[in-house]
Amino acid sequence: MKERQPIKQWTLGIALCVTLTHGPFAFSTAYADSAPLQQALTQQLTAVEAHSLPIAEFYQLRDGKPVWQSERAVESLVSALGRLESDGLVPADYHADTLLNEFQRSQSGGTEAQAAFDIKTTQALLLALDHLERGKVNPREVEPHWDAPRPERSYSLLRVMHAVEDHELDSAIALVRPSSVEYQQLRNALKHHYQLAELGSAPYLAPRDASLRPGDEADDVVVLRQRLALWGESDLMVADNTAYPMVRLETASNRRTFDTGLEAAVKRFQRRHLLQEDGVVGEQTRLALNTPVASRIDQLRVNLERARWIRLTHSAEPRVWVDIAGYRMHYIRPNGQHWDARVVVGTSRRETPIIHSTISHLTINPSWTIPPTIMREDVLPRVRADIDYLARENIQVVNLSGEQLNPDEVDWQRPGGVMLRQTAGARNPLGSVVVRFPNNDMIYLHDTPARGLFQRNQRALSSGCVRVEGVTELAQMLLQDTGSHYQMSSLLSGGSDRNINLPQRIPVALHYLTAWPNAQGEVEFRPDIYRRDATLLSALKRPQV
Repeated sequence: MKERQPIKQWTLGIALCVTLTHGPFAFSTAYADSAPLQQALTQQLTAVEAHSLPIAEFYQLRDGKPVWQSERAVESLVSALGRLESDGLVPADYHADTLLNEFQRSQSGGTEAQAAFDIKTTQALLLALDHLERGKVNPREVEPHWDAPRPERSYSLLRVMHAVEDHELDSAIALVRPSSVEYQQLRNALKHHYQLAELGSAPYLAPRDASLRPGDEADDVVVLRQRLALWGESDLMVADNTAYPMVRLETASNRRTFDTGLEAAVKRFQRRHLLQEDGVVGEQTRLALNTPVASRIDQLRVNLERARWIRLTHSAEPRVWVDIAGYRMHYIRPNGQHWDARVVVGTSRRETPIIHSTISHLTINPSWTIPPTIMREDVLPRVRADIDYLARENIQVVNLSGEQLNPDEVDWQRPGGVMLRQTAGARNPLGSVVVRFPNNDMIYLHDTPARGLFQRNQRALSSGCVRVEGVTELAQMLLQDTGSHYQMSSLLSGGSDRNINLPQRIPVALHYLTAWPNAQGEVEFRPDIYRRDATLLSALKRPQV
């Protein structure tokens, strides 16, 4: 239909409105006589005053006047809601697929129907804004250990109202969309994958007895090129010269050869999927290459939702955050400098939880009080088999008051009322420093003597706490950035179990993200090591009631 010019219908007197029932600026006679409609709106709004969305407040800003009584306004909203698909949301949750038909029915149904439609449409807009700003799913419903309050609404309802009045619904939505670079990169990746889905798939790599290696010649190499081209390595394919016999083109005969260009492309793919970057297509790389586009779309939708929960900002406030599934830790310093490190996180049996806290102090040359689960499952079986294990590992037996006990006098089949404490030293799994922050799971960042583990690509290897590569350097920066006069070099040469409080606390967060941009802006797809994606995806797909 031909788009009409915007007109502020609510600012015109009723007598003037009645005369504008013909020509390009015509609108419904029912809306022209707005007094009965406003009265119906006022009556129906009393039923939504206690609604969790600010519906009544929105109409108060408009002095109780209706919003959605022109086809152009509804069309503008429907178009904007449709574009929320690139945020991983479902436009149908906000009635984008039915609003225009409902509008037509309401216009012939009298003032009560028009008022009900107006309120329903405003509710749809505000619900979409709420989901875009804070997430559709309450994180506590799918993350049992989520320990942070849900973010409050922060957008200006007045600015939203002005954008609606000007039929600038995209501007209203842009007011609440997360502004971080990472969120935009995830959105762009999702839009790209929707385009891939429309183009269709490529053949899948069949299982092989032997890995595909550089130098191999095989039909599977052709399929490998097609799969990599699907995932963005389009320069690996060459044109079919039989389709253009008069044009000299590169022959396709070398498509069966695993050459150096293909090896480099495989390594890039492996890097983006946290696989061993060796250029060899083994079982794990084959499975990642064969992942359906639809699965990657689901993965991006899930992590866009997580990005809405955590509200990353680019303020100057220092903060530490651990990217659990990415096996990385990031420290943004007060001067804006970024310090990154590899980390080892909990196994699938002993997951590292999501935590929001503040770093309070360091423990230098720590002893280690063995947690109950590790004591029960790992240590006690070894002690029962060989009591000398305790001495070899410098583990002391103490009672609940901290008094040391004789290991030979303990009933190790039923060792009630005892704790095991490993003294500081080279064999202590906490290494030389622990970075501590209050939480309910006894989780902390720490050093480790097993530093070779940082060389692995998959690093879900700990009992839940986070081992940080170069944690001594991190500790020195935390001291310096919070105004402490202590130096790690002198602290490390002192005694054990010395606690050093930070003059200022530093925010710390541990988050679980299975798709996230790396430093180069490429979205990495990580293994769902804790199998949390499916639960969140199911909640995202659940129709909005």
